[in-house]
Amino acid sequence: MGRAPKAAIVGVAESDLGRTPDKTVLQLQAQAARAALDDAGLHIQDVEALFCAGNWAWSPNLMLAEYLGIQPKYTDTTNIGGSSFEAHIGHALAGIEAGLFDIALITYGSTQRSDRGRGRGHPSYRLTEQYEGPFGLPTPVGAYALAAMRHMFEYGTTGEQLAEVAVATRKWAALNEKAMMRDPITIEDVLNSRMIASPLHLLDCCLVTDGGGAVVVTSATRAAHTRKAPIWILGHGESHTHNTISNMPDLATHRAAIASGQAAFAMAGLTPAEIDVVEIYDSFTITVLLTLEALGFCGRGEGGAFVSGQRTAPGGPFPLNTNGGGLSYCHPGMYGIFLLIEATRQLRGECGARQVEGTRLALAHGTGGVLSSAATVILGKE
Repeated sequence: MGRAPKAAIVGVAESDLGRTPDKTVLQLQAQAARAALDDAGLHIQDVEALFCAGNWAWSPNLMLAEYLGIQPKYTDTTNIGGSSFEAHIGHALAGIEAGLFDIALITYGSTQRSDRGRGRGHPSYRLTEQYEGPFGLPTPVGAYALAAMRHMFEYGTTGEQLAEVAVATRKWAALNEKAMMRDPITIEDVLNSRMIASPLHLLDCCLVTDGGGAVVVTSATRAAHTRKAPIWILGHGESHTHNTISNMPDLATHRAAIASGQAAFAMAGLTPAEIDVVEIYDSFTITVLLTLEALGFCGRGEGGAFVSGQRTAPGGPFPLNTNGGGLSYCHPGMYGIFLLIEATRQLRGECGARQVEGTRLALAHGTGGVLSSAATVILGKE
């Protein structure tokens, strides 16, 4: 490894998941935050830094801090989509290294499933967005469909290979009692499911759920006194390349993930071959293929072949998205925080039937927007 780690994840938790019409966004975040702090053996009053992302308030940290009854001395509302929480890990690490605080709380919550159809009105398009939505491109699925079609054109990737991801992920979900979708599916089921945006079928697409999550990060000094063994932050990187899909530099290459992955591996002093468990944002099946290639787990254009034969399913040689992912576990709009929760639990050995034995190094990678942003975190145990 590279340098001695300076910070660790010491607490993780999710809130109620699925459909939660009786809870607000704030209640879901508070539920997850209190559970994560309890997981660490800490309390709300111990929190010194607050990190939050979401589109439910003009300044989510102000409202959340008021609701939780805390006055943080450091605050961060970086919002780059689903990768925001992996970015928050890096920012918390930097703040701890700078001596600005010792205990940070990262939270997220969403009631997008319960709120669907309420007060949507007419969409508004800003700046370069005026060249996509008004002409019929559905966001975000249409953007990912464009990337999938381009990958198929350039590399011969098939719908069956995309379906391999959905089927393998569902097998992991079957082992997770908290997963929303646990019934087995086949490649044929994926290909026969309703077309959403060609070539992506319904089962190529993530769920739409409510839910929240929280992660507690502390300095190495404080981590020595928390309830559970620390999970060390070994590497981090982040980047973004565009906002609208028409401005993506290369539809078949996740360049932001290339940059974030290289930075994270360099900081950790590790290579992709050394990682035991991988948690990758799976908004759509194509997201997984592009990210695997970008992070160096396989070559460019080789993602389809890499996941074939249920290689990423339970019992396979490449454990991927072991909680069931956004495709089958949950997906409350910005899924990145759940990648960190699962990676931490795998390293602790807390995953029961889905536990990957011998896990010592894990990677969590978030993607935001329309393949726009990326943030990579490498975690390890002592």
